Amino acid sequence: MEKNSNQTRVLSLPLVLKSLVPSILGILFFLIPFDGPHGPTVMIGIVGYAIMDLSSRLLPLTVVAIMLISAVGAIYVRIHEPAWVRNHLFLRSAFMISKFWILVRAVGAVLGIAIILKLGPEWLWGENTGGLVLHELLSVLLVFFFLASIFLPLLLDYGLVELVGTMLHRILKPVYKIPGNSGVDIIASLLGDGTVGTLITARQYEKGYYTGREAAIIATTFSVVSISFCIVVVNFVGLPHMFPYFYLTVVCTCLIIGLVLPRIWPLTSIPDKYHPEADSTVVDNNGQQLSLVSGLQLATQKAGSAPGPVKLLQIGLFNAFDIWLVFIPVIMVIASVAMILAETTPIFQWMGSPLVPLLDLLQIPEPEKAAPGVFLGFVDMFLPAILCRGIDSEMTRFIISALSIAQLIYMSEVGVLIMKSSIPLNFWQLLSLFIIRTVMALPIIVLFARFYFL
Repeated sequence: MEKNSNQTRVLSLPLVLKSLVPSILGILFFLIPFDGPHGPTVMIGIVGYAIMDLSSRLLPLTVVAIMLISAVGAIYVRIHEPAWVRNHLFLRSAFMISKFWILVRAVGAVLGIAIILKLGPEWLWGENTGGLVLHELLSVLLVFFFLASIFLPLLLDYGLVELVGTMLHRILKPVYKIPGNSGVDIIASLLGDGTVGTLITARQYEKGYYTGREAAIIATTFSVVSISFCIVVVNFVGLPHMFPYFYLTVVCTCLIIGLVLPRIWPLTSIPDKYHPEADSTVVDNNGQQLSLVSGLQLATQKAGSAPGPVKLLQIGLFNAFDIWLVFIPVIMVIASVAMILAETTPIFQWMGSPLVPLLDLLQIPEPEKAAPGVFLGFVDMFLPAILCRGIDSEMTRFIISALSIAQLIYMSEVGVLIMKSSIPLNFWQLLSLFIIRTVMALPIIVLFARFYFL
């Protein structure tokens, strides 16, 4: 009797509405295409570009200010190690970092100042190098990182992930060789962020929800970057009207590749064993099957424990500042160096030249310009988008930018996280998986692109 009353309470109308209404709003904000001033896009794109139109002059200055705070704060904490930083989770995460990352932040801040004031040679701050990165790329990221941090809880914190994950569990194990509860990780990556999905996977592996092989499959096959970042990429390469097709292509490509990778080397070489310190109770319960009613209960329980609007806004702001302080200086340095090398040296053309015959065979327009972007995604997923922005062919821009997302493994974030975690993957395995993903993804994306553009 107590169990039935508890289920009735969990599935009560107020809790169902508390789960349903925010989830629907999240779907409308992130997943449903609308016609906007810049062409068809999702609601976050419409809101983001409205903000940029109103504050275009302030955004580059804001980016530089954030990089200065990031660098100066990290240097101060490194020298003085104040207790008020050590005892604060957000400040500790944002500012207690290694000497290498302090150097990266300092270089990013110096670059930002030089670009704003046009100091030094023009190749440093020009409109095709540092100026492009600061005024267009980072200004866009600043806005979309903020909006994603504020509004993604509508998708992630009110039960949608739990409900959909429960519905997926019956196909994940036989088809993708991963357990049903990994649906939460997958959806958190697709709707939230690939790095978040990777962190969740590592923690779930340590607790005993996955074996080492299952954790490796999830981290290298399903940790796709967020919807909001894909919107940034699509808008940056001048294809906002293609976003629904772009994201559909990326997801379908990853799902197709996911049918193959778990069944071949190097993933098959990873022991299918649980973490040595895994909770034995969790391991014993891993075979339990969940029904739709159980999924609804999990969803409403999640909604019932979700924070109120004020707390949710506070968490969103903290997340936005954390992302700004950590990632904006890194992107500033990597993207600026890449653009300077692309503009002043032929290094990327040399690197891409062996791929030109392959791209030509696939009948990709402007193969010489596209080739350098094919393998640069291993360094950072945004570099191919930066390099292909000047390509005239919309089809080629679509292919290279979609490929950079579907490649999934990039060392500036996900690769480093995997190697630092307990997931049993090393650098050479990650490089092998990146190459295999690239070889498989390219013809799939070309087929999608031909359907859209020809």
